[in-house]
Amino acid sequence: MIKNNYLLTLIFTFCSIAGWTQDKRPNVILILVDDLGFSDIEPYGASEIHTPNLKELASQGTRFQEFYNNSICAPTRASLLTGQYAHRAGLGYFNVNLGLPAYQGFLNKESPTLAEVLKNAGYSTMISGKWHVGDDYDQWPAQRGFERSFNFVGGASNFYEINDSTQATVPLYKNNKPFYLPKDRYLTDEITDQAIGFLKEQHQEKKPFFLYLAFNAPHWPLQAPEEETQKYQRTYNVGWDSLRIKRYESAIEQGVFPANQAITAQDTLIQKWKKLTYDEQQYWQRRQQVFAGMIDRVDHSIGKIRQTLKELKVDDNTIIIFMSDNGAQGGDRARIYTTRNVGPVGSAGSYDVQNSNWSQTGNSPLRSYKDNPYEGGIGAPFIVWYPKEVKANTIKKGTGHLIDIAPTLYDYAQAKYPNSNYGVATHTLPGVSLRTLLSTDQKQLERPQALFWERAGNRAVRYGKWKLVSIYRNGNKAELYDIDTDRAENHNLAAQYPQVVAQLEELYKEWAKDNEVVNYDRIKIQSSFR
Repeated sequence: MIKNNYLLTLIFTFCSIAGWTQDKRPNVILILVDDLGFSDIEPYGASEIHTPNLKELASQGTRFQEFYNNSICAPTRASLLTGQYAHRAGLGYFNVNLGLPAYQGFLNKESPTLAEVLKNAGYSTMISGKWHVGDDYDQWPAQRGFERSFNFVGGASNFYEINDSTQATVPLYKNNKPFYLPKDRYLTDEITDQAIGFLKEQHQEKKPFFLYLAFNAPHWPLQAPEEETQKYQRTYNVGWDSLRIKRYESAIEQGVFPANQAITAQDTLIQKWKKLTYDEQQYWQRRQQVFAGMIDRVDHSIGKIRQTLKELKVDDNTIIIFMSDNGAQGGDRARIYTTRNVGPVGSAGSYDVQNSNWSQTGNSPLRSYKDNPYEGGIGAPFIVWYPKEVKANTIKKGTGHLIDIAPTLYDYAQAKYPNSNYGVATHTLPGVSLRTLLSTDQKQLERPQALFWERAGNRAVRYGKWKLVSIYRNGNKAELYDIDTDRAENHNLAAQYPQVVAQLEELYKEWAKDNEVVNYDRIKIQSSFR
């Protein structure tokens, strides 16, 4: 019997090496875009922006009404890549080291990345795009589980002219070696084509794959190929006041925003469109044309990735997840970098930044912008496509969070989360798998615990229908919203329900202690000495 078992083992091993057996676990493509607002794509309300591939993924997959991020780039990526709250992973503030474990500015070893866990489970691992969770060499993707990597390390990059001259902003790297973007080459296209190259290389390995596709678009600088920008000529002459209402109505029609809820109140700092001069209107139209063109190009890139999957005959066994790292960029100034602005908006020499006027439209119907815990800052599109299992053309209330992605993917991949990593004990995963929610008629995640946010002193707690918000610049005065009836956060109920406020504040204190969150004033003092 022992000899027979040994013989069977040898036969199975040989067959596996020879490719006679096939690992049927699903491939995974995790697509993250940067600074995309809630209603900046067709499936969430932007009927004027051409995103046919995302529209098809949504119609053949599942969308969430409520899916949460961490309001800004680096903390979001920390949670996405590790399944931990950002402080727990070491990026409670940003990718800067403030001298405290929760604010060290790079991923700690106690928080294994998706790539590390999936690689150990037999997956090929690849990244193409933005990293932003560790600046030093030993913190780069190749050192955190990615076998193939094409990326820039920091938080933003030009889309053109990335070379070894003084014009270079953030350098590119391929498998840890410097990479120079050819003249007139567009970064979104390069990120896409590098990913396609990795997919074709990996296909020879006969293993399932994990691809993290992290686009820089539509993050500033506003730069897009002119042919994309010209698609939107005269599209935005209606102005931001009218379009934000149209987006709100479209989001209701799409089913991603409740039909019985109002749009968020108008931002009083934004000038009325009709009060702008003709030249001002032309200028702002052009900026939004470029922004739309950047999104258009991302959608086209997703189409190229999907076509590659079909050519490789792996499209029927690949999970595709699409999301944004935060809401659209706010700010009440043009924020033009004049020392570098040597061309029209959208061109290689320009360096313009999206701000509140069009971004209120981008985040419509939700309140506020990136880098705050209102719904416009932490609420974003979330699409999951996997025809084998995920329900088609389905809208879930959801109430998911970044911390749920890791346990979900480990569930699909049959990957065991390790007890130790690089010789240290790992943090337990606080999230839950979304797999059952995605594959059944269940409408909302049954989450036993609250969700929490803290960034630069701004705080939030979501527990059931209730959401507690406190903003640092307002003295962290408590605001309470019933998200089930007022996701636009128009009506502060804190005075009516002091007992709910007290309960949520107590939950926040417990979470902050467990995750080593400190008072923001201490962080500011710590930062001033560095």
